[in-house]
Amino acid sequence: MPAMPAPRGLHALAHQPQAVPFRLASARPSPPHPTAFTVQPASSLPPATAQDMPVPDGPLSRARPGRERIMAAIRSAAIEEFSLHGLKGTSTQAIAARAGLTKPQLHYYIAGKEELYEELLMQVLHSWKVVFSFDQAASSGPAAVLGDYIRQKLDHAFDSPEMSRIFTREVLDGGKNLEGFWPNSQAWTQKKIDIINGWIARGLMRPLDARLLLQHIWAMTQYHADYALQARVMMGTGPDTPIDRAQVARELIGFVLAGCGIRT
Repeated sequence: MPAMPAPRGLHALAHQPQAVPFRLASARPSPPHPTAFTVQPASSLPPATAQDMPVPDGPLSRARPGRERIMAAIRSAAIEEFSLHGLKGTSTQAIAARAGLTKPQLHYYIAGKEELYEELLMQVLHSWKVVFSFDQAASSGPAAVLGDYIRQKLDHAFDSPEMSRIFTREVLDGGKNLEGFWPNSQAWTQKKIDIINGWIARGLMRPLDARLLLQHIWAMTQYHADYALQARVMMGTGPDTPIDRAQVARELIGFVLAGCGIRT
């Protein structure tokens, strides 16, 4: 029987070219034709069970039935477990059980929970950097830029609350896995601060602390992910009833723009 090439991590299935690569044990060779994975909310991923799992008795390929489905199930299960329990409180046994796999089957596809956790955490940070930018600031005024920024952050909170909670739990656990991220985060934030200060200098908004403004926006939008249960209870919205995110966005954007002295 020919030697079995090792399966790649979840980002071997990433449709996003900028995704962070997943690291597996170096002792295993990589397959020559990695496939791609679509990033989507955990709630929309298809379920998978052990019956769908092909027995790891030969090389994996794009054509092998069930592979993409299994990787989606592993990712979905990992997001759920890490968002609920963090890295320390999550076991590979729990991830395997939630994905409908045995623990040996899970370890055929991933090296361990630490690598899987780091990949998902870095994916959160990467998506925030790409999506929550001020790229249109040069051609738009503060009302349009801040309004779009708030809408995007609210959409992320409503659509991917579990991913957001992975970051929050990491912070609550001391942020050890974020030590390498903070310098870049501070640099990205400084660019936004410089843009806001430029608006202030041009008289487009009132003088304020731009750094605190961004932190307040993060807090108000992140609330709908980290405190989704409380938000629904206070709004009288059932667990299966869609929240009127357009109303939330209107109120929050109006509040922020008025506080900044921005005329709309």
